[in-house]
Amino acid sequence: MTDILIHLLLAILMPPLLLGVIGKTKAAFAGRVGAPFLQPYYDIFRLLQKGTVFSTTTTWIFRAGPIVSLATTAVAALLIPFGAHPAPISFQGDMILYAYLFALGRFFTMAAALDTGSSFEGMGSAREATYSCLAEPTLFFALITLSRLSGSYSLSAMLIKVSSSIWLEAGAALLLLVGGMFIVLLVENCRIPFDDPNTHLELTMIHEVMVLDHSGPAFALIQYGASLKLFVLGAFFVHLALPYATGKPLLDWLLFIISMLELAVIIGTVESVMARLRLVRIPQLLVAATILAAFSTLLVIR
Repeated sequence: MTDILIHLLLAILMPPLLLGVIGKTKAAFAGRVGAPFLQPYYDIFRLLQKGTVFSTTTTWIFRAGPIVSLATTAVAALLIPFGAHPAPISFQGDMILYAYLFALGRFFTMAAALDTGSSFEGMGSAREATYSCLAEPTLFFALITLSRLSGSYSLSAMLIKVSSSIWLEAGAALLLLVGGMFIVLLVENCRIPFDDPNTHLELTMIHEVMVLDHSGPAFALIQYGASLKLFVLGAFFVHLALPYATGKPLLDWLLFIISMLELAVIIGTVESVMARLRLVRIPQLLVAATILAAFSTLLVIR
């Protein structure tokens, strides 16, 4: 029961902190002090206190977009184990539900953007659909590889099974998988070099252009949902790249928190040393991620 409570508290309270750490890391590379670590929390609370404006051309789909997107990500957070502790919800085949929960949330985000009738937001939706189609095979190849290594179709068993001994046994496959999943982590969360969550350049926006018409509490849900998605996918990546299990519950929780903060620093570093890719280059990198994940699958099933 304690593990479930800690799992829920981390899933609710920690996600915006990752965005704060990323922002602070980027500020350090730029030689600036930067915003406080808790700035994302302040921004979300401020948005919750504002009013919401809805266009007369929109329908219930526009209002449902932020809610469904956040709800699907929240359910995914209950399926993924944090650290060496099993997820609150676990069953055989939950890996398929995990993958398509993100697809459902993405669908409603794109539908909400199209519901505005804006060709500008339609452009962003088209780009989002293209990139997600290219990123999704990498995730499924990763799930197949982990399922093969663990002998299970449940995320908890698959991810907790990854350990130093598994790395010694199938290190090459896992190394390829780490590279592919890191690319997916960046593209799914609209981070540089694929997208810039802080940009307002009309011809380069992807995710931000789809949420331009949202305001107030609806936009707060979008911001929090984005941070939660980063947290959930980051937890998946941490299991692959930094596996550990000390046998001491509190220490395992502490190590998980430290690992997530380290991941945020790594993402901030990548965004500081890399420029954003040209749009025509992004599909090539996503295909490369799929190839890496496919080779990892071939190595474990041969």
